[in-house]
Amino acid sequence: MIECHLRKLRLRDEISAAEEAALRGTIVDTVTHPAGRTIVHFGEALNYSTLVLDGFVGRYKDLKNGQRQITHVHVPGDFADLHGFTLKRLDHALLALTPCTIARASHTRLHEITETQAHLTRVMWFSTNVDAAIHREWEVSLGRRSAIQRAAHLFCELHVRLGVVGHAEAERYRFPISQAELAECLGLTPVHVNRVLRELRERGLVEFRNGLVAFQDLPGLKRLAEFDPGYLYLDPHPL
Repeated sequence: MIECHLRKLRLRDEISAAEEAALRGTIVDTVTHPAGRTIVHFGEALNYSTLVLDGFVGRYKDLKNGQRQITHVHVPGDFADLHGFTLKRLDHALLALTPCTIARASHTRLHEITETQAHLTRVMWFSTNVDAAIHREWEVSLGRRSAIQRAAHLFCELHVRLGVVGHAEAERYRFPISQAELAECLGLTPVHVNRVLRELRERGLVEFRNGLVAFQDLPGLKRLAEFDPGYLYLDPHPL
């Protein structure tokens, strides 16, 4: 059930059989959500953290004028709100961007891990640090990258992250969200995103159509985005 998560952790460090059993023991149930449903609401009191098993989950914040900013896209194998273990509530919300299945990890059982499993605690801490690194990269995109670079960078990032958990091929992957939702990820209007996607397609770099990201020139797309996956910390990293 949590194989994608274990695969991601083991890319960076060894996870023992006892640690795997402890992680599996945190899961109290699984829930399937349709696309568009809010999974965790802003300010909601939490006694569990959300692990994505299948589909895409977004973190988002609403503005009073009705606009929404998606601040992170979570893929299978990600804890979408492990930080909620210590915060106990979120200053944002979690949204099912696509039909998705999530597992809920008990905070009581996570607390037991922090008391008895020092190495596994460091591994979970490392995961939240990588989340923070991804947030910083998104902040750079929103603040300094051009519109076309933002889209290119996001497509490159998701290709790497999905590849880690076996959900991407060499030249394509499924990302079945709408252009409006993509616009909310990139801080652009849907009309602007449409123009950006057309330009990427006309340059022969990548096509996003019917929920499929298909690369025509992945090296060229990476050059355009100035994409360096170092912030994803994919090298073995014993803790």
